[in-house]
Amino acid sequence: MAATVTLASASLAASAASRFRRSGTTLDPLQPDQAAVLVTSGANAITRNPIYVGLTGLLLAHAAWRGSWAALLPVVGFVAFIDRTQIRVEEAALFEKFGAAYEAYQADSPRWVDQRSLASLPRLLGQQRS
Repeated sequence: MAATVTLASASLAASAASRFRRSGTTLDPLQPDQAAVLVTSGANAITRNPIYVGLTGLLLAHAAWRGSWAALLPVVGFVAFIDRTQIRVEEAALFEKFGAAYEAYQADSPRWVDQRSLASLPRLLGQQRS
């Protein structure tokens, strides 16, 4: 199970990073105002934060590998910190830069993962086959 979660999580984060690079936009989370384009396809169609979701998945995989409930504490700490600090700053910067387009993206894609993520998977898988 840990290996599967690791593979899926690393793939999600790497796919998002690759799409950011191909789109010519920043990967630097400390300078979200430097975003050149709003990336909404690929892994970003599943979640607005695929790199953070991927990192969270890696922490979950580590906890599963260790078979330890205590190993879930870093997961909780990471999600709480990133959600309450970094993501809010990034969202404000993206809203300021992209306005209505970012609002529409927020309506279509969850901050983390929810039922909209599952609904977007067939579309994403279809894009990858093309």
